Amino acid sequence: MLGIEGYEPEWHHDAEALAAVHRQRFTRIIGRELLAGWLMWDISARGWFADGPVILGFAGPNGLGGANVEITHRKFDECAITWNQVDMTAPIDWFGTGIQLDWRADPHGALRRARGQVLREVNIIERITVAEWLPRVLHAVEFRFDRARLAVYNAMDENGLTDVPDVDLPVHSWRRVRVA
Repeated sequence: MLGIEGYEPEWHHDAEALAAVHRQRFTRIIGRELLAGWLMWDISARGWFADGPVILGFAGPNGLGGANVEITHRKFDECAITWNQVDMTAPIDWFGTGIQLDWRADPHGALRRARGQVLREVNIIERITVAEWLPRVLHAVEFRFDRARLAVYNAMDENGLTDVPDVDLPVHSWRRVRVA
């Protein structure tokens, strides 16, 4: 899927369900160091191709055998989290479009500021709405480190990244669902 061989995301639009599916795996990486973050890179445009997954690489026990978590958003409120599915050495064929894509390590300031930090908590962030038909919208996967915060969020059918401190978020409009 998404031009990435072997990548099979399962889409969720409910924060509780997404948290439940991945809680055990996230619990295993709590206390581990973020080694790097990778973004899909458009070589011709020289920029982040935000439709592809954001990949966060965590150290394993004693620094060995780490885990990559891959996060992708699409549509208005869908998110998929996968683990170690993306082979970043394999070529990417974006639906036969000929767009030249590759992986770039830590090209975003938020990724660079989180690199080397120890993971302390993972949450799913929901936005609270006034719409009766959709009272909550799955918005982001939040990673809290010793001295940093990183959120991979839905930027309207693509991924966004931020490290804005959560104290800057309007309290009445957001809900955290604890994962690990």
